[in-house]
Formats: sequence, structure tokens, C-alpha cells
Amino acid sequence: MELRNEPHQAARPAQKEEAAEISTEIPHETNDGDARLSERRILTKCDLNLLPMLSLLFMCTILDRVNVANARIQGLEKDLHMHGQDFNVVLFIFFILYILLEVPANILIRRIRPSLFLSVVVFAFGVVTMCQGLTRSYAGLVVCRTILGGLEAGVYPGSIYLMTMFYKRHEFQWRLNIFYGSSLVTGAFSGLLAYAIAHMDGISGYSGWRWILIIEGLVTIAVAIPAYWILPDWPETAKFLTEDERQFWARRLASDTTHVEMNILNKQAVKRCLGDVKIWIASFAYLCILTSSYGSAYFLPTILFELGWTSTKAQVMTIPLYAVGTVVCLTCALLSDHLKHRFSFVFGGCVVAIIAYAILLSYFSVSVGVRYFALYLLQSGLVVAQPGIVGWLSNNLGGHYKRGVGIAMQLSLGNIGGIIGSNIYLKSQAPTYHVGFGTGVGLLSAGAVASCILLWYLRRENRLRDKGARDYRYNLPEAELQNLGDDHPAFRFSY
Repeated sequence: MELRNEPHQAARPAQKEEAAEISTEIPHETNDGDARLSERRILTKCDLNLLPMLSLLFMCTILDRVNVANARIQGLEKDLHMHGQDFNVVLFIFFILYILLEVPANILIRRIRPSLFLSVVVFAFGVVTMCQGLTRSYAGLVVCRTILGGLEAGVYPGSIYLMTMFYKRHEFQWRLNIFYGSSLVTGAFSGLLAYAIAHMDGISGYSGWRWILIIEGLVTIAVAIPAYWILPDWPETAKFLTEDERQFWARRLASDTTHVEMNILNKQAVKRCLGDVKIWIASFAYLCILTSSYGSAYFLPTILFELGWTSTKAQVMTIPLYAVGTVVCLTCALLSDHLKHRFSFVFGGCVVAIIAYAILLSYFSVSVGVRYFALYLLQSGLVVAQPGIVGWLSNNLGGHYKRGVGIAMQLSLGNIGGIIGSNIYLKSQAPTYHVGFGTGVGLLSAGAVASCILLWYLRRENRLRDKGARDYRYNLPEAELQNLGDDHPAFRFSY
């Protein structure tokens, strides 16, 4: 397999005049030292104006989504009189609106300025998180979690969509993993913060778990307010770039995807999105991986607690797991962008996580230290595979609406894994959790197979386009031809 698989940029010589227009390239600035410096300067501007604030917003999203796991081992279930699988219901109810609203949210963010959309929804779910800490009943907690899911639906897909519009395909994985890595920092920070806040137990008559939710909600609100002024919108309107820089950046980005467009969301565009085989394959792979990721995020403190540690030590012992995961996540992103290759990292991450689950299934046959080591393997495998499959699909979507809808479809369908992951670690099966660990092995194996199928499909489609098997699309009406997105015959897929 050739790892340095550059997507072909040019149309075939015999193609129509329209193809020549689509494959128009910007001047070959890489031969000009000044132009290279200018390109790096603009890239740095994009990084500094986009990544820090998006990462902070995503950290708040993850913090407010999983803090119930920290609250659980500080007495949430006892105080709200929860029994049996009540906690699992609290987890999976979040995903009902979250799954249903991701695609509409990404369409909406295209019509509304991203800075306004993202800052408002983050502010709103910060308020809802505080309400979780104030609720006096299990029913109140369920209602809060349902609303929280609906509000959070637009943040992750919207942020990824926005990032794809600023970067070339093989600059994107590094940026995506920095963004995703902020969730790992949150995982470590969440355990440390929960450990500290738990000592506030009894202040103003509130239990420690209530303070965890109240304070973390306040943090979210504090981050959301400046986001409105700091976040840029689209590259063509970015205020941190001059007019000349915006025009240069637009030509540079267009050359990376052969100038394909899907800027009109009509019936034909919707059919192309819903009928895109690669979106469904990548979504299935994402679902398989994400089921394990959510199970890990929600039940990691509980799994560590079942190793025989106190609740406080279990919180603290999550920190090195997330720290190692962050290093692995960013290192693999650098390699993936450098090699201009995605498949091996997705497939390899699945394999490493499968090995981890196999060790955990041998629960009583291995020592506590080996079980803890298996959690490092699990975390490392998942943090490579999960953003890897998202970045891989994003690289192969062309046009505004194709990217927005395609990314949201993958994340929405994949987040069904959140419902599955919330219900496979059964309290009655502690500490072996054979259903949870066994499900992880099965789904990650399916995810690895799906990544192989996706690789085969993309390579086959490139070969067909090289042979001219998709050239009949040049005979489509001009309006449809200019709105094909990555279905345009000149577009080539990367893997």
C-alpha cells in the first residue's frame, strides 16, 4: 500500500472546458520563498484565531456531558434515590435529541454566523448544567440531560465543519486532533476538578456532587461569553485576514479539492448526501469506535473504583490515562498528516483497543497492574481511531453543504454508540463487566473491517475516475454540474 497517497488535482486532458475551469490552480507559490513565508504566516493566524477558542468550547461540552460520572461516585445516586439502571437512563437519554439535531444544527450554522451559533448554545447548556446540580429529583435530572443533549448537538459537528473550511486536507488531522485532544485534557481535568470540588461537601447545604455540576456549569458560561467576539466565521469573512490574504486563502483551499462546490442545498444535493456510500461506511465505523469511547468516558471512574481503590483515588488515577492518551493522539496526528494517510491509523487504533478489551475480559486471571495497563492501551487505541475516522471522511467531502451535512450525518449516526455505550456496563456485572468488554471487542472488530471496506471503496472510485467512468457527469446541466461536490469527476479521494 502506498502511504503517501496524494489526491489527484487535475482533470483528464480530454475533459470538457468546464473541467479546465474547475481544475484551475493558483500560482505555484512553493517555488517562492516569500510566498511560503506568507502561507505559513496565514496558517498560523488561522490556528491562533480558531483552535484555542474552539478547543475551549469543546472542553466545556465534554466537561458538562460526562461530569455526571464524577458526580455518581460522590453520591448522586443516593441523594436522588436512583436504583438499578436509573443511571444508565440518565446517560442514554442525553443522546435522543443529540442524535436527532446534529444534521439540522450543521445546516443552521451555515445560515447563521458560527460565532453567534456556537457561543449561544454553549452559554445555554452551561445554564442547564448548573440546573442539574440544583435538581431535587431523578426526573429533574433526566429532563436536564435531555435538554443538554439537544443544545450540545451543534457544537462538535459545527466546530469540525468550521475547521474544514480553513485548512487543506492534509493539514486538517493535526488540527482536528488538537481540538479532539482538548477532550482528553478535560477528562484529566474533570477528575482533578471533581476531586477538589468534592471537598466542598456540605457548604451552603449542598453535597459535593452538586457543587461539581454547579461550578462546571459556571465555567462553561464564562467561556461562552467571549467566544462571540473571538471566534471567526468563514475564511472569506475572517477579520484577522486582509482582503488580499482572504483571496489568496480562498484560491489555495479551492486548489486542494479541485474547486468542487456544493453551495446550494436542493433536492438533488440532499439525494447525493443521503446516497453517499462512503458516508454510511464511515458512519458505521465511527459508531463502532464511539460506543467504546463513550463507555470508557462514562464508566472509567467506576471501573477504576472496582479495582479496589477509593472513590478519591479512582478520580485521580484517571489523570495519567488521559495524559498518555493526549500524547498518543497528537503524535499520531502529526504522522498521519506527514504521511498523508488515514487508514492505517484508524485500523491500528481499533486493533490496540481490541487487545486491551481482551486483557480486561481476563479480569481475575491478571493482576490489578495489568488491568490498569490495559486501560492505557484502550485509551491510546480509541484516541487514534476516533478522530482518525472523522478526519478521513472530512477529507473526502467536497463543497460547503456536502461537508456540513456529511460530517453531521457521521457524528449523528455514530452517536447512537452513546446509547449503546451507556447500557453495556451493567451494575449487576461489576467488576468483570463482561458484556461491556465483550461488546467492545465485537464492535471494534466490526469497525476495523468497515475501515478496510472504506479503503477499498475509495481506491476503486479513484481508479474508475482515472479511467473516465464518471465523465458522463460532465453532460449534466450546468447548475447541477457546479453543485456536485465530491461527486464531480475531477475530484479524487485520499486515504
